[in-house]
Amino acid sequence: MSAAVGIDDIRAARELLRDVTVTTPILESRSLSATIGGPVHLKCENLQRAGSFKSRGAYVRIARLTEEERSRGVVAASAGNHAQGVALAAKLLGCKAVVYMPAGAPLPKVVATRAYGAEVVFERGGVDACLAAANAYAEQTGAVFIHPFDHPDVVAGQGTLGLEILEQCPDVRTVLVGVGGGGLISGIAAAVKAVRPDVHVVGVQAERAAAFPPSLAAGRPVMVEPAATMADGISVGRPGDLTFEMVSKLVDSVVTVSEESLSAAMVNCLERSKQVVEPAGAVGVAALLDRPQEFEAPVVTVLSGGNIDPLLLSKVLRHGLASAGRYLVFRARLRDHPGALVDLLSELAEMEVNVLDVVHERVAARLNVDEAEVLLHLETRGPEHCDEVLGRLRKEGYTLSFS
Repeated sequence: MSAAVGIDDIRAARELLRDVTVTTPILESRSLSATIGGPVHLKCENLQRAGSFKSRGAYVRIARLTEEERSRGVVAASAGNHAQGVALAAKLLGCKAVVYMPAGAPLPKVVATRAYGAEVVFERGGVDACLAAANAYAEQTGAVFIHPFDHPDVVAGQGTLGLEILEQCPDVRTVLVGVGGGGLISGIAAAVKAVRPDVHVVGVQAERAAAFPPSLAAGRPVMVEPAATMADGISVGRPGDLTFEMVSKLVDSVVTVSEESLSAAMVNCLERSKQVVEPAGAVGVAALLDRPQEFEAPVVTVLSGGNIDPLLLSKVLRHGLASAGRYLVFRARLRDHPGALVDLLSELAEMEVNVLDVVHERVAARLNVDEAEVLLHLETRGPEHCDEVLGRLRKEGYTLSFS
């Protein structure tokens, strides 16, 4: 085990957090338990103060600064959750916080960060540009830079989650943890493996932003260029030096999940467990849905955060419903004569389809003069129902497209 962060460090961090963070509940998911054939529990860190696990590590890091260091203030860079964690911790500990956030950061995360008392500075160019700006600010002003994952105090704070998991689910066999830079899984693995080395700790990354698999293959941290992913909270281009060392020694495996699986996982959390979870917080559930026979039960999967923009949530839920065959969008071409649209909608009514939206277009360069086109948003009962709807419409002579 790495000497950087051990079980004693994590237990000491827990004492610091005793009256600060909450012991979040573990809930059994009957639907996921049925899917994998064994107990699945959700560690609901989406219900933590500031909406994610980040407040644990941020508070421990800032609390362990000297009075002189805290008097200079702290600075951080984040797209959202770390920003809120640092802002809350700084407020509780009475020091100034400046947070650099991407210019396109979700508005609710910006509002929450400011509400905790931090000064928000926007930076163009994404999180990497924010990190550079935050480090430059620290050098210029003497403020202490609070790294989002690559610091022993941060890792120790996140590791307190591992202690709670062992106490709340003592027979756990597998722990699934979302991975960005690696701070959360490093801490959880250090706690779990010290007490129960037989437990499997598995990391889960979004496949569009997965820096750990190539890094582990290379034996060193490797920089990748993350593609756009809905799981922005774990979109990190390079593992930390400390976290890479700990993950390579303590974590059993790292798997990836697709955007479609992420959206399906969010729908599952909301619909079956009544938990609002951001995409980065649902990666463990996505892995269970993708690989139901791969993980030994009882399984605990960490819902690491619930800070999601309602506008993004509505888009992701539609995406998830579409992936599950319950939301169907397509264009149907039909003859432009009286009653044609009524005939089409009657066909759909006979198949018990719920029509959510209709856009009827009669004039377009792609249409012949005697043609019209209808864009349809439909609610269906599943993949088989979708196939039935599309098959019947094609049989009735409608030309369908999905662009």
